[in-house]
Amino acid sequence: MPSSRLETISLCKDYPGTKALHDVSVRFDGGQVHALIGKNGAGKSTLVKIFAGAISPTSGSVLINGKSAAFSSPRDALRQGIVAVYQELSLVPELTVAENILLGRMPHRRGLWKVAIDWERAYATAQAVLTRLGVELDVKKKVRAHGIAQKQFVEIAKAMSYNPAVLMLDEPTSALSYRETERLFELLRTLAAQGVVLLYITHRLQEIYEIADAVSVLRDGKLVGTVEKKEASPERLAKMMFGDVIKVARRSEPPGITEPLMTVDHLSRGTLFRDVSLTLHKGEVLGIAGLLGSGRTELLRSIFGADPPDGGHLMLDGRRVYPKHPALMKRLGIVLTPEDRKEEGLIQILSTRANICLASLQRVGTGGFTTRRRDRAWAEPLIRTVGVVTKDVEAPVSSLSGGNQQKVVVAKWVGTEPKVILMDEPTRGIDVQAKRQVFEIVWALSKRGIGSLVVSSELEELLEVCHRILIMRKGRIVSEVLPSETSLERLFSLCLQ
Repeated sequence: MPSSRLETISLCKDYPGTKALHDVSVRFDGGQVHALIGKNGAGKSTLVKIFAGAISPTSGSVLINGKSAAFSSPRDALRQGIVAVYQELSLVPELTVAENILLGRMPHRRGLWKVAIDWERAYATAQAVLTRLGVELDVKKKVRAHGIAQKQFVEIAKAMSYNPAVLMLDEPTSALSYRETERLFELLRTLAAQGVVLLYITHRLQEIYEIADAVSVLRDGKLVGTVEKKEASPERLAKMMFGDVIKVARRSEPPGITEPLMTVDHLSRGTLFRDVSLTLHKGEVLGIAGLLGSGRTELLRSIFGADPPDGGHLMLDGRRVYPKHPALMKRLGIVLTPEDRKEEGLIQILSTRANICLASLQRVGTGGFTTRRRDRAWAEPLIRTVGVVTKDVEAPVSSLSGGNQQKVVVAKWVGTEPKVILMDEPTRGIDVQAKRQVFEIVWALSKRGIGSLVVSSELEELLEVCHRILIMRKGRIVSEVLPSETSLERLFSLCLQ
């Protein structure tokens, strides 16, 4: 099977006030797995969306096998054999596995009076795709009945059903176990041998050394360069991804740094993380650095009681606590701003005012009842405190920018007067100015004696905002560093080892 080739020439994508891509010329050849990396906001998703036909470039060209290609919709890209598997699943929960794999392309048969779906052929076709992937799933079962890893494979199977010439995968292993990841890698190697162009986006940099043949790095919308895997040392990749990081003035020690606020004692949850112990002091900003899959998010969710641990306990203000459920932890003063603010942190159709009041209804109202007037009196001071920019507090929170939505999540919990705030990727998907404002909120909480446990993939941000940083690998805390004594390259290397 002849190899395909996908390339760009001087590709640009402009949005009001920002350049998402600037003069990007890059080539992806079939026959190899090509990793595309860069920190959040580097332009990776924009490039993939252009290839997939979801958006159009402002200028520049996309070429397939040397011929210019222009896509006005994802359907145009599919006709050219370009398929994307996004990190956020696009499945219909109430449909079966087979229906999701063949969505919009269900086979038909002609009956006596009308054309009907050929279910027998649909099930057989879907099963053949899954068998090719080496996945055992009941094609007649609804997708909602499956776990997240199985849903990820349904998404991949849907892409494979198109027999793509170009397959783009955005964080495909984020929900997969080690064995499932190995199965996926075997499939990718098989596809590479068939000449398929494989574009692999990941933050799990250890995967680069397992599956990638070449690595291209984007930074601030520009292509920094492409290197072969043998030349892609952790130090070189860190330099390409982050550039020259300007040293920032370190924050002074938080008040009461010697006074423990919360102690995590030998906390475990299955194979996700094991025997984790740490101490958070009053007013301290404690960071957790690690690659995706290291157990960072799972640890925060267990401390909050969203996914209760199966071993260990907490000590909060000298009291032994077992995090059984979020309601208990909220009462005790431990709250969580989740990584996915849209799905888990906010109710998008409700107003900014309503979202801020949700966590404090017992404080806002009387006897379980509240009014819009009481809500506004409660929400507006919090809006000013965290700096939410909105023209109308009654407008749906979905109308706000990502940065302002993140501040609404924080404001919601600040209103509960917490002792500890757990922050999972607090700057994910927001602009530079909004990131700075989130940092200022964290430091303001620190001055009030509130402890913050911060998880972030943006390592340079941890170096700036935290008093201490813990390194987490494969479900364990393996070391601790002080930002004032650690370089970005060193922190990156510790996460990767």
